[in-house]
Amino acid sequence: MEARLNLYGNTGAAKFAKYINSAGKVISDSTLPAATQELVKIRASQINGCGFCTDMHTKDAAHAGETSVRLNLVAAWREARVFTDAERAALELTEQGTRIADAAGGVTDEAWANAAKYHDEDQLAALVSLIALINAYNRMNVIIQQPAGDYQPGQFG
Repeated sequence: MEARLNLYGNTGAAKFAKYINSAGKVISDSTLPAATQELVKIRASQINGCGFCTDMHTKDAAHAGETSVRLNLVAAWREARVFTDAERAALELTEQGTRIADAAGGVTDEAWANAAKYHDEDQLAALVSLIALINAYNRMNVIIQQPAGDYQPGQFG
């Protein structure tokens, strides 16, 4: 299977990717824990059916030392005992922020308050930005049918 469009071979798409990758650097440099960042990226990618991003972020997380048990349970985080309360709050915010079209009121006050119990304002800003960013990446890759499975940790620098 080939992607419908080569995002890195097209001048406009490559320029856009450069800018959103810069936004990603701001988030990765934030105080939001790296493990939480990967869990958020994985969960949003699962919800959106983005195989490319799910492949990338599970491999990056494993490469960074994340356990296979936690990676295998991200989709069932509510029933899993392997996530901290802070991670659970971030995953709930991720799900609601990713599924905003499915909910009449968007993200609930309860989900926001729970995330705010565990994350300071800078971490919340990073978390909101990350949820928005990974959803943008997911949509790009799903639209062009970017194939999954070949990603190698660190291949994008």
